[in-house]
Parts: sequence; C-alpha cells; structure tokens
Amino acid sequence: MDISAFFVDVLKYTLSGLFVFFAAYFLLKNHFDTYYDLKELEYKKMVVKDILPLKLQAYERMILFVERINPTNLMVRLHQSGMTAKEMQGLVINEVKAEYQHNISQQLYISQNAWNIIKRVKDDTIGLINHSANILPAETSAVELSKLVFIKMEELEENPYDLALLVMKNDIQEI
Repeated sequence: MDISAFFVDVLKYTLSGLFVFFAAYFLLKNHFDTYYDLKELEYKKMVVKDILPLKLQAYERMILFVERINPTNLMVRLHQSGMTAKEMQGLVINEVKAEYQHNISQQLYISQNAWNIIKRVKDDTIGLINHSANILPAETSAVELSKLVFIKMEELEENPYDLALLVMKNDIQEI
C-alpha cells in the first residue's frame, strides 16, 4: 500500500511540475518570440536605412550609364572632326567598355533582371557599332558611321535604351 501511495504522490508531483513547466515555457516562449521579432524588425529597418540609398544611387548610375552609351548621345559626344569610321568605332567601343567597367559593381544593388538588361544593352550597342562600321569602307568618315548608326536605331521597333530605362524606373517604384 505504501508503494501505491508513493506512485500516486510521484505522479501528482510530476504532473503538477510538468504543468508548471509547460505553462512557464509557453509564457516565456511568447515573450522571447516577441522580443526576437522586434529585434529582427529593428535590424531590417537599419538595413533598409543603410541599403536603400545605395540601391537608389546604383539605379541612378545605371540610368546614367544607359544614357551615356545610347548611340545618339555617344556619337555626338565623341565625334571629332576628321575622324574615320574605324577610329570612331574604336573610340566608341572603348568608351562603352570603360563606362561598363566603371559601373560593374552596381550589380550588387540592382535587380538581376535590370542587370541582365544593362548587359544586353551594352552588348547590343557594341554589336550595332561594329556591324555598322564593318558595312562601311575603311576610310569612310565618322559622320557617315554616325548617320548609319542613327538610321539603324530608327529602324528598331522599340528603342532598347528606353526599355532599359523603363525597367529600371519600374524597379525603383517597387523599392
């Protein structure tokens, strides 16, 4: 009879101890979860406060990059009187590559879609200039190359530079 009373007492104390343990666990778990959620929210606010200006600056720089490599702006900016088409081709290609290398680190802060479009616009610009220069005779003037590039730009259904700008502006709106 003592053994059964002993087991009943052990069972009472065990059940009451488990009840107190689980009650304390769930009360404290809720408290700690709330605390960690608040800390995580503070961290995210800090990250947004620090990262948002960098993201906006990156989009600003990439918009400027697209504007600078647009053949309409590029050919006018780099043209020097007396240049041949081949000289202009080399100068333009070097300028596009230099601009790209100068801005390559901005891919950390812009969307993957925007970066892919930037690379495509850069590659298409180089391709357009090379294709146009290869059509013309070697001693053709840079003015003739510019005219041919402008004609090819007008033949496009949609301006890829405007599309790239639109994608980046839409990305900025989503931030």
